[in-house]
Amino acid sequence: MNLSFETTRRAEFSETDLAGVVHFSNYFRWMEFAEHEMFRSIGLSVVQPDGDRTISWPRIKVSCEYRGPIRFEDQVTIRLTITRMGSKSVSYDAAFERDGHRLADGVVTMVCCEMRDGHFRSIDIPEDYRRRFESLKSA
Repeated sequence: MNLSFETTRRAEFSETDLAGVVHFSNYFRWMEFAEHEMFRSIGLSVVQPDGDRTISWPRIKVSCEYRGPIRFEDQVTIRLTITRMGSKSVSYDAAFERDGHRLADGVVTMVCCEMRDGHFRSIDIPEDYRRRFESLKSA
């Protein structure tokens, strides 16, 4: 599949720890930031009204492997690459890079769900959503 989206993020002082390095938990926030940007770029949201329901994308698997530090003021490129689109789920890799150096690798799997009355139920990815994902550039 290998469809990709790229965005940048600058490390804020409040995201660093006492060593001046971005705290590990922020990598997960940054993956979510990039994911939201990707959805917006194709005209969607991770929480999308759809008639009498809302479509949302809970994550069912996340991981991150750290290779090098990100420090205050570093500008980092985050590249999401969709590696699999099943009938109900989408998986992507997240690459964090600065000046051509890989700093971390993340993996996320999210499942398409409808929300009604406060309950989630997995559903097939609507065809319109699938076409929008497929409109991303090839990696």
